[in-house]
Amino acid sequence: MSDTVSHSQPDIRHRVAVLGSPIEHSLSPVLHQAGYHALGLEDWEYNRIECTAEQLATIVDSADASYVGFSVTMPGKFAALELADEATARAQEIGSANTLVRTSQGWRADNTDCDGIAGVLAELLGEHHDNLGHCLVIGGGGTARPALWTLAEGGAEKITVVNRSDRRAELEPLATSRGAEFALIGYDADLRTLAGEVDVVVSTVPSSSIAGLEADLAHAPVVDVIYDPWPTPLVAQAAANGYRTVGGHIMLAYQSYGQFEQFTGHQAPWQAMRQALEHYVHKPLS
Repeated sequence: MSDTVSHSQPDIRHRVAVLGSPIEHSLSPVLHQAGYHALGLEDWEYNRIECTAEQLATIVDSADASYVGFSVTMPGKFAALELADEATARAQEIGSANTLVRTSQGWRADNTDCDGIAGVLAELLGEHHDNLGHCLVIGGGGTARPALWTLAEGGAEKITVVNRSDRRAELEPLATSRGAEFALIGYDADLRTLAGEVDVVVSTVPSSSIAGLEADLAHAPVVDVIYDPWPTPLVAQAAANGYRTVGGHIMLAYQSYGQFEQFTGHQAPWQAMRQALEHYVHKPLS
């Protein structure tokens, strides 16, 4: 895909793109294009644009009028919120955005990663997803923030974050503002014992960041936001231990539905989008 904003073509009236780096692996085009096809939106196009956080403002500001919105992945989620002319309450509380929608006033930021986390928790835990006690979140970056917000919003009693640096000041309010107890620990803690005591493990970091720790962490149901490559070592270990797992491609699907509706003004064809994604993820290797 092109790494620059393309010019409008007569047959394409509406464009959306996902911004991030690296971006080649993104499955967002699979979801959104499937939605356009299902609804007969033939004049819509969704593509990928390689974009660092530093490049985001320039790329968005230079987008021609055919671009109605952008999905934003790492490392641009903080920059997306800073660029926006307005933002939803949840994006402001979380402090990052994965969605930019063009409005008559400029760009509106939202964070539909919350919908993604809520969706995978419901699939993973069923009727118990809104009755959580202790939750373990791995990482403290752009995806950890909506995970914390969603877990706390869903009534989690305690959230423990495992992170290499002390980011308590920015992460703790996301939990405690909704009544959850918060703890921050390092990777040198007794992770095996902790993982055996929690209701769910939510990993928001690349697999390389926890390489060698999978055997300690895989003692509870697991949400892993990574989907390339799939399955991740953490997911494979948890499944081998008999725990249910849900991957990042499912989170991606749930967060895309709200984006689709904000971009197009149409209700997202959830089933068609999910089926397209599942087919792509599980297709045989050539």
